[in-house]
Amino acid sequence: MLTVREAAALLQSWDNVLILTHIRPDGDTVGCAAALCAGLRAIGRTAYLLPNPGLTNTTRPYFTPYAAPEGFAPEKVVSADIATEELFPDNAQSYKGRVDLAIDHHPSFESFGRENIVRPDAAACGELLYDILAALGPITPEIALPLYVAVSTDCGCFAYANTTAHTHAVAAALLRTGIDYRTVNKTFFRTKTRVRMQLEAAMLREAEFYDKGRIVFLTVPLSLMESLSATESDAEELSSLGGQIEGVDCAVTARELKPDEWKISLRTGERVNATKVCQLYGGGGHAAAAGCTIKAPLEETRRRMLSGIAQVAAD
Repeated sequence: MLTVREAAALLQSWDNVLILTHIRPDGDTVGCAAALCAGLRAIGRTAYLLPNPGLTNTTRPYFTPYAAPEGFAPEKVVSADIATEELFPDNAQSYKGRVDLAIDHHPSFESFGRENIVRPDAAACGELLYDILAALGPITPEIALPLYVAVSTDCGCFAYANTTAHTHAVAAALLRTGIDYRTVNKTFFRTKTRVRMQLEAAMLREAEFYDKGRIVFLTVPLSLMESLSATESDAEELSSLGGQIEGVDCAVTARELKPDEWKISLRTGERVNATKVCQLYGGGGHAAAAGCTIKAPLEETRRRMLSGIAQVAAD
């Protein structure tokens, strides 16, 4: 496993770099990839991001300026905030086994790169990217803005329990570059479309509670998305809803991707290790935030998740 200094030295020696992001890209993977691309270009390297079809309206503006042109042939491939090759988008499948450097912060990280660097105690992969990029050269506003997106989105605008003193220190350093962090905060944390509000209302109407109200199970079936004409942008970060309910310390959000295929997002408190639960079903993540995919009817999916939570729960 590389140190920050070793990872920076490796990146400095490379050129013609392609950077990968994960399926259903969130602010952390997009922000990390864009910042790394900007940092490499700042030291005179050619670098691009592999286009990702899952971009939303909130993440697309930070990604688009760095998207690779058709036909770009990389000499080196780097992944940002990807715990396993199973999270590669369809157009990245050909890069399985070909990642030269994998940068991540998930405890479930599978070290699939030829070289790897991971920081499991970081709230966001952006914290690790900040240290690597700072070792490459000055953190410019062009680097700082997507890095702020990465750090702030993965810790819920510094409200989640994974936030540390280092998280705040990195954010403060990024703000000192003069970036427009207010727009980022408004876009990601204080703005919802009407359709998004309708999605949340429908999820809460159908919410089911278990274990004396400590567990909530929320569903987003395909029929709901279709009835509201909801887009990926409308459905972004729906997993944060359940944890806002008083008394809940274990929130399961099940979103149907295909008929009887459910993307599970699990958000937990100290009583339940989310990664241990999701690993039972081939997933992973962090102690308080993890995910997996279950291919089964909804009732069976619910049964498996409740069973997994009961198996892992501290009491």
